[in-house]
Order: sequence, then C-alpha cells, then structure tokens
Amino acid sequence: MNTIQITTPSKNYSVFIGENAILKLNSVLENLNPSPKNLLIITDENVGRLYLDKVKDIIGESFSYETIQIQAGDNQKSFENYYACQSFALAKGLDRTSVVLALGGGMIGDLAGFVAGTYMRGIRFIQLPTTILAHDSAVGGKTGINHPEGKNMIGVFHQPEAVIYSTDFLATLPQHEKRSGFAEVIKHALIADKKLHDSLRQNVRNIDDLSGDSLLQALNRGIEIKNEIVSQDETEKGIRAFLNFGHTLGHAIEGELQYKGITHGEAVAHGMVFALSLNENTEQIGNELRNWLKSLGYPPLPKTLSVSSLINRMKKDKKAEKGLIQMVLLKELEKPYLSSYQAENLEIKLSAFLNGN
Repeated sequence: MNTIQITTPSKNYSVFIGENAILKLNSVLENLNPSPKNLLIITDENVGRLYLDKVKDIIGESFSYETIQIQAGDNQKSFENYYACQSFALAKGLDRTSVVLALGGGMIGDLAGFVAGTYMRGIRFIQLPTTILAHDSAVGGKTGINHPEGKNMIGVFHQPEAVIYSTDFLATLPQHEKRSGFAEVIKHALIADKKLHDSLRQNVRNIDDLSGDSLLQALNRGIEIKNEIVSQDETEKGIRAFLNFGHTLGHAIEGELQYKGITHGEAVAHGMVFALSLNENTEQIGNELRNWLKSLGYPPLPKTLSVSSLINRMKKDKKAEKGLIQMVLLKELEKPYLSSYQAENLEIKLSAFLNGN
C-alpha cells in the first residue's frame, strides 16, 4: 500500500492506495479528534451489493453507523437525493462530530461530500472510492450535485479527512466504467506528464490491460498530478481549471443525454479530442487519441446531438466569463492553457467535429 500526502491551504490529508487499503478505515477513524459520535455510510445500490457488508464488518462494533443507499447513475446526483440524505442524517441524530463515509465512485463521492460539507454547516467525511474514475474525483475537495441546466452547478469545496482507495474494489468494474476512469488517467497524462502519456500509449492496447501494478502506478501518478495542481490552487482561481481539460464539451454531452447511455469519462474523452482539434499544433495528437480511444472500445457520439444545444450548455459552464466559452486547450503535451471563444465561432468548429466523429 502506498500513501500520498495531499497538501491544500485548508487541509492536509492522506490518500491510502493499494490492495486491501480499506483495512485502514478504523485506524483513520480512531485518530480523528473529536471522536465521531456516529457514522453515515452513503453508497449506491450497485456498490452496496458488492462492498457494503465488507465495510460494515471492518467497522464492526468500533463505531455506531447508519447506512443510506441510492440508485446508481450520475443522474442520481440530484437535489432530491441530497435532500433525502440530509433528512436521513437529521432523523438519525448525526451531530457535528459525526463522519460521512462516501463509498462509491465519483457520483457518490460528490454527493456525499456535498452532504457533509453543508450538514450543520459542515461535518467531516472520508472518501472510499470504488472506481478508476474516482482516483481523480475523490481528491481535491470538489463536491456537488447536478442541476437541469448543467453538471456540478451546485456544490462546495470541502476536503475529506482521508481517501482510502482499496484497489481490489476495482476488480468488479464493468468495461464501460474502466473506460470512464481511464479517460481521466489520460487527461492527467496529456496536461502534465508526457512520459506517462507515452507509456500508456505503448502499453494499453486493450482496456483489460488496465490491471495490476501498471494500473496502480498510473493511479498513483494521477493522484500526484492532481495534488501538484490543487496544492497551488485549491478553489480553482487559476491553474486548477486545467484539470477540466475535455470537460467543457464533456459535461455538455452528459447533460444533453440526461446522464444516460454514456459515462462521464467517455464524454470527457470526446471533449479532449475536440479540444485537441482546436489548436493546429495538437491536431495530430487529437487524431491519434481518437484512433486509440476507438481501439479501446470508446463508443461514438449519438448522431442526434444538437450542436446549438451543446453550445448553449457550454455557455453555462462554470468557466464561462462575460458570455465567452472558456476551453482548456494544449499548446503541446504538458502545456495546457485557457482559450476564450465566441459561441458562434465555436459552433462552427463543433459542427465540423461532430460531423467527422
């Protein structure tokens, strides 16, 4: 098991990553001050069926706990589920010493973190990620829920007490979830680590190549990159925006499809290819990425997507300023930057991109 120290202006904490890292849970809880009155485990039905009993067994009688399970899927990152979790916490008597455990992928981590960050104006929580995608989302303190107008529009920055990343939980991931998570690994490589990018291109010829030590090394490096950025810009006033590479279009695609039929990472993958196409210096990298993603089984975008609807969603992206759409682009590998577009100019480029997809 490896330990990575996350350093931010508001809090420092550890990421424990490796097989059976979940066994660290009780020692992490026991070292909290004040000791928690009780715990609230928030998970989804899929993860709950697979791993909830294991987490309960580890906690045993060391701490009192309550459990709430919601349906799986990013469309469940909703105000209704947020309100239900808050109501459940109040009914079960959680107080300001209580701790929320976020057991699941990115959706659960975002939702549970937002519940913790706003319950009684903020209580502690621990991330227990169960997906490849969550190597990114569990670190850095972004929490929130979706709104019909856009993804992650409502939320707070709220750092966890720890991230306990038990990589044996990844063994049950279906193919589409592996693809989803791998897109975020690729993102980290493109914006910050050419050596990692080249290694992935050479060694990952099939999505099932994501396993064992090679996967663990990639996840470790992704978390290190995230830490390097978040330690300098915790609340996304500057360089943290670079972590949104591929996300401006990706989030718009997810919203248009109502978070169904495509995973977050699959949408972001298309967003990265589009972003690379916008700079002639990276256009070839984008073409190579598109072909690589196809070979790994990433699905094409539906032909029914409306360019104007996507543009309207991109105009409401959190990075947008003064009516301009902000895109994270690359000058070259490891060289991200922000570029602003008038909606009508980007619409022409997006239409050409979708027609060639």
